[in-house]
Amino acid sequence: MRCLVLGGTGMLGRAVVAEARSRGWSALGLSHSQADLCRRDPLLEWAERFRPEVVVNCAAYTKVDAAETDRERAFAVNGEGVAHAAALAERAGARLVHVSTDYVFDGAARTPYREDAPTAPLSVYGESKLAGERRALAWERSLVVRTSWLFGPGGHNFVATMVGLIEAGRLPLRVVTDQEGCPTSTPSLARALLDLAARQASGTVHYQDREPVSWYAFAVEIARLWSGVAEVVPVTSAEFPRPARRPAYSVLDVGRFETIAGRRVEPWECGLVETLAWLRKEKNR
Repeated sequence: MRCLVLGGTGMLGRAVVAEARSRGWSALGLSHSQADLCRRDPLLEWAERFRPEVVVNCAAYTKVDAAETDRERAFAVNGEGVAHAAALAERAGARLVHVSTDYVFDGAARTPYREDAPTAPLSVYGESKLAGERRALAWERSLVVRTSWLFGPGGHNFVATMVGLIEAGRLPLRVVTDQEGCPTSTPSLARALLDLAARQASGTVHYQDREPVSWYAFAVEIARLWSGVAEVVPVTSAEFPRPARRPAYSVLDVGRFETIAGRRVEPWECGLVETLAWLRKEKNR
C-alpha cells in the first residue's frame, strides 16, 4: 500500500508514517513546506509524484483559542484546505482518510456521541473542522475519523504540558474537573486510521481510547506515574476561562470502529505509559 501523509512531520503524522512502515507499506510524510493545504496546485502534484493509494490528512489548524480571532485562517486550512486534500486523493484515485475532532459537538449529551448525532460546535475551531468534514466527504472514497484529546511522543499536548509544569516545580497543578472525554494516544490513533483504510471504510467513524475521564483525573494519573508526589487541584471551567468554549462532554461511541476493525479500542493508560517513557528518555539525553 502506498500511503501519503499530509502533516507528516507533526505529532500524529509521524505516528502514522511509522505505523504504515511497520506494516510494510510505502509511506511518505510531507511537511507543511512540502504540502501546504492552502496551495492547491502544488498539492495536487503529489498525485503523480507519489501515486498514493491512500492519503491520510493529519494537517490542520489546531490553535483552538487563537481561531476565535483568526477565523479566516482556521477555515482556509481546516475547510478549504481539506477540499484540496480531497482533490489530491481524487486525482490519484486514492482513498482519503481525514482526521476530525470531538469539538464538532456541543457537549450537552450525557451518553456517547454516535456518528449520526447532531453537530453543534461551540467554537470557531469546531466550526472549521465541521466544514472540513463536509469537504472531505464530497469525494466518494473518503473517510472522516473523529477523535479527541490527542497526546503522544514528540508534540505539544496535555501530557507534555503537565510533565513540564511538574519538572519546573509549578505546583499545585490546577486542572478542570468538569470536562469529560477520552484521551487518545497518537500511536493508537495511527493504528486505527490504517486499520480502517485497509478495510476500505468510508463515511464517518469515531475513534478514541477508553475509558472516559476528566482532565483533572487524567492529570492525577500523569502526576502519579511521573513523580508520585505532585499535587493536583480540581477547578471548574469557570475558574479557568479561555477564549474558545470546549464541550463539557465529548465521549464518542466507538461501536462502528470496533465492528469494522474487529477489535476493541485501546486503553489510554497504555499510551500514557508509552508517552511518559519517551519523555523520560528525552529528559535524560
